[in-house]
Amino acid sequence: MSFFEEDEEPRRTPRPRRAGSGAAAADNQTLLIRRAIAAVLLLLFLLALVFLVKSCRSSARENALKDYNRSVASIGGDSARQVGTEFFRLLGQGGDQSPQELETAISGFRVQAEQQLKRAEGLDVPDEMQTAHASLLTTLEWRRDGLDYIGQRVRTALGDQSEAADTAIQEIAGQMQVFLASDVAYRTRVVPLIEHALKDADIGGQDVPQSQFLPDLRWLDPSTVAGQLGQQLSAGAGRDKSKPTGPGLHGTSLDSVSYGNTTLQTGTANQLTYDPETTFAVKFTNGGDNDEFDVKVTVRIQGSSGSAVTASDTIDQIAPKASATANLQLEDPPPIGAAVTIRVRITPVPGETKTDNNEAEYQALFSKG
Repeated sequence: MSFFEEDEEPRRTPRPRRAGSGAAAADNQTLLIRRAIAAVLLLLFLLALVFLVKSCRSSARENALKDYNRSVASIGGDSARQVGTEFFRLLGQGGDQSPQELETAISGFRVQAEQQLKRAEGLDVPDEMQTAHASLLTTLEWRRDGLDYIGQRVRTALGDQSEAADTAIQEIAGQMQVFLASDVAYRTRVVPLIEHALKDADIGGQDVPQSQFLPDLRWLDPSTVAGQLGQQLSAGAGRDKSKPTGPGLHGTSLDSVSYGNTTLQTGTANQLTYDPETTFAVKFTNGGDNDEFDVKVTVRIQGSSGSAVTASDTIDQIAPKASATANLQLEDPPPIGAAVTIRVRITPVPGETKTDNNEAEYQALFSKG
């Protein structure tokens, strides 16, 4: 062993020094700050995300309302211009076309109206527009159905059977009320409800145009419809039969009643020979100041038993102070060989107050011819 060698003491590994309480507090504070910053950043991100989603939803809602309004404006405009305007232009030229051609053309307009209704039914309707949309569908349904109704009657209206033509013309004029109702529904329901929804959503600058189908209220008058179709109503057709035809006196009076060559007399038994071809001739006078229309005359024969035998006829028109004769033929034979009472009556016209001269009663006995 070397002289200089000495026993070495075992080396000690230095122990790590524990941080002091001050350093530990600093580390905790840093961690808290970092967490707070992260929380703030997360909150800002969430707020931004919410704002973005809300903004997107608001934009989508606004676009949906605008798109719906534009679609309604397009459909309503097409209904008024492509169908309404052209339909009435064509109807006004009805006298220049054959009934079949006019019916076919109206059927084409009806198809267009049906297509416009289907377009409306296929729209994506925002919740705010649901009520307006229901009124829109009603409007378009009325227009389609009105065209269909008129198309089915226009041939008859252009026909040469006066009574049937009068009825068809009056029905067409009545259907114009449906077109008027469609215009009112669009104007008072569809447009205001769409405007209200747009206003509630703070959407401005949007045009909500009208859609008028019926061009003129004169189309509600049967005489206007008849004139546009190149037709003319029969005397008294299209008027309100419950109202007097004009001011002044109204009334008719019974002048005489004949059966064949025999003029009936009151207060005596009239001897009559029955023949199925023989008619009652009832003559009467219009004592009023106005034309009277559709004056009905009735003959009623009643025996001592059994049902009465009746016959009636209607005089289409009678001028003031003029006379007319109604010819009535019995459909069933009267009692033969038995006393009967014959009552003749002229139905009072509107505005007539004196009616005691409108009827008469006769005693008679029919024998077989």
